[in-house]
Amino acid sequence: MNFFWPAFRVNILSSRFIAHESAAHFMSRSLSLGAPASADELISARIAAAMPTLTPIHRRMGAFVLANLFRSATMRIDELAGAVGASVATANRFARALGFSGYPAFREALVRGFEATIAPVERLRTALESPASGAEVFDASLAQAAANLRLAQTSVDGAKAEAIVETILAAPRVFVVGYGASAFLAGLMEHGLTPYCANVQSLALTGGPSHAARRLFTASRGDVLIAIAFPRYVDDTITLARLARDHGLRVVALTDSGASPLAQVADLLLAIRAERRLAANCDTAVLAVIEALCDAVAHRAKRSVEAASGLTEFVLPWLVAPSIPKEAHAVQATRRTAAKRHTHTEPRET
Repeated sequence: MNFFWPAFRVNILSSRFIAHESAAHFMSRSLSLGAPASADELISARIAAAMPTLTPIHRRMGAFVLANLFRSATMRIDELAGAVGASVATANRFARALGFSGYPAFREALVRGFEATIAPVERLRTALESPASGAEVFDASLAQAAANLRLAQTSVDGAKAEAIVETILAAPRVFVVGYGASAFLAGLMEHGLTPYCANVQSLALTGGPSHAARRLFTASRGDVLIAIAFPRYVDDTITLARLARDHGLRVVALTDSGASPLAQVADLLLAIRAERRLAANCDTAVLAVIEALCDAVAHRAKRSVEAASGLTEFVLPWLVAPSIPKEAHAVQATRRTAAKRHTHTEPRET
């Protein structure tokens, strides 16, 4: 279906954005560290420098942008003007007072560095401007998920997947980490590997990243960390993966591409494309690859049948058989009655 989605191309220039601090702190930190200033730092410094010369309404607009950098980057000119009680013309003059040709150039500079973060918002905005029914959007979403699955099946490197399976099976302990939506994927991977690995631990949810670091401190060489991160990358995952690598663990990365910041610290990388029109990522293909890895581990693990059988028996008290609807009970009863009648009326053979 091609009923909407005008092209909105995004170049990922930064894997994370820096929360707003005062412009003075931004400038002093950049100068003291000698690091290149990011786009939001440059905008903050420019607004702060221009503040004494701005009109009162422009100062109010500047203060709003400084306090809401990311939100301002997602706003149209009329939305920004409305937020501070100004006109569209005033917003344009504000941009020109800062040295830009107009509001579009100002917003482009403000967005720079937020591209990966802001992309889902812009895709949603674009989609809402195109007429489409709920059924069409539903169908398009399922079609994209199916396309991601087909792409995963054809593009995932089988040799790397095999190496990851071998690494998991050889590890005394397997840690899995991810934050944001990837935290739930990490939990599902722990669930899938548990019957076939002696020690699998998800670090994603309990206690946060500092607790995860404490758990990794107890790890030994030969243990494995499986790190899951997709745009918009969560820095905690990258930091823990780097910490684990420096601590002697092998790091397996499940991410979107070799350009991912997680790829820089990984010993083994499996790239999974996970695009989604109205959100940051499609987790369908990622979960399918995780399930495939778990199945491969189950197939290669020693005594996997005994392990799966033992686990099933152990959790049996918490499992409930599916209930049969009353209509099905009635049909079965009718069939049994008819069968009995048929048995009684048939003549006996001699």
